[in-house]
Amino acid sequence: MADRNPLSMRGAIHLALAIAIVAVALAALPTSAAPDKAAAPKLIASGEADWPQWRGPRRDSISSERGLLDAWPEGGPKLLWKVEGMGKGWCSPIVTGGTIYIAGDVGSELRIFALGLDGKVKWRADNGKAWKKTYPGARAACCYSEGKIYQMNGHGRVVCLNAVDGKEQWAVNVLERFDAKLPTFGMSECLLVDGKNVIVSPGGAKALVAALDKKTGKTVWTGTAGSEATETAGYSSPILVDWRGRRTILASSSFRTFAADAESGKVLWTDGLALTKYADSTIPVFCDDNLVFVTNASFNAESTSMLRVSKAGDKAKKIWTIPLRTVCGSSVYVNGNIYVAGGKDRSDKGILGFFCINARTGKVKAKLPKPLDASMVWADGKLFVQSATGKVMLLKPTGEGFKTLGSFDLVRIKSKRKDAWVHPVILDGRLYLRYHDTLFCYDVKSN
Repeated sequence: MADRNPLSMRGAIHLALAIAIVAVALAALPTSAAPDKAAAPKLIASGEADWPQWRGPRRDSISSERGLLDAWPEGGPKLLWKVEGMGKGWCSPIVTGGTIYIAGDVGSELRIFALGLDGKVKWRADNGKAWKKTYPGARAACCYSEGKIYQMNGHGRVVCLNAVDGKEQWAVNVLERFDAKLPTFGMSECLLVDGKNVIVSPGGAKALVAALDKKTGKTVWTGTAGSEATETAGYSSPILVDWRGRRTILASSSFRTFAADAESGKVLWTDGLALTKYADSTIPVFCDDNLVFVTNASFNAESTSMLRVSKAGDKAKKIWTIPLRTVCGSSVYVNGNIYVAGGKDRSDKGILGFFCINARTGKVKAKLPKPLDASMVWADGKLFVQSATGKVMLLKPTGEGFKTLGSFDLVRIKSKRKDAWVHPVILDGRLYLRYHDTLFCYDVKSN
């Protein structure tokens, strides 16, 4: 028998070992075809970096920032810059890829701005007519995805712009397409991008919720649940939840909170909001343990509710309610607690102020007498709160209440209407705030 070549034998051994290692590694990888139905539901984050949509990557108004100031000096943190000319409205800024995107009504048009981190305008583009009716001004924030900006004006016109230069790619009016009625205060939905789709909630005869192809604007699917012809869109915006392997959209129309399958549009459940003529203007807030927190501006004992959704994600029921009337300041859920501001009911028996509420029981754990209406962001163990009055506060929750670590007046609103309703943004040690025509940028990073 011929002698074996030792070099060939060594090569064969190395090849076999490499194949075995690769096989073991591949076996350890999860497969997309087998979703984990036992895993707890969780919010699905945007695939984009930074603060690419309203209320942040997961739409929960929670920032991952660390190393922020533990207290503010008198008069507030350092103002880095402010820029005027942003127009009238309550569109919160988004910040991604070194650019700030924000919209406002300027003259007769809704105008979208792209600004550098120094506040200098890079480009401007229009998205149809300004909202001149009740509470005039721009409503919805922009959303960024794969080099494009998406935004809806008060009349239901959805636009897709090139994020680099603002050139329009496509536009569609969702009210016209889905035979929907214009709500009293105008369309206010901050658009949600899910993969290849843009999610809209027109509340029309043809669709309670729908998906548009984000590249073309064409309809991908529609979801209905009956009674669409009698309701309108709410003033809320959707969130996206991984419900044990099923991508699920949670949103609210004028009449109800609902869940829909993000792949097909099938409406999974609905729950009435007990509204009268008042607005649902806050986003559903996902909590742990299958809980969804819903608030609105109605004057009744069930204006704020906690829903428990079934494990399968196909049913929901109220487990507690309180008479907490919230107009524009969506709440934040952190570690079993809900932080929310709310006003009184007509009989003055409703709870008032700024609260820490136990999510499972509805019991108030801590309370400040003010603010009655506020937006907030959670970062570095603290709450950055902007009151509708224009007052900005840094709050530290404690076991007994809230410790105020600083405050300042962003603006002094002289009119009876207190409308500083824009949601704060924190990114890279900067706090972005807006009051109508002016965008402010503050340095909140610790030295």
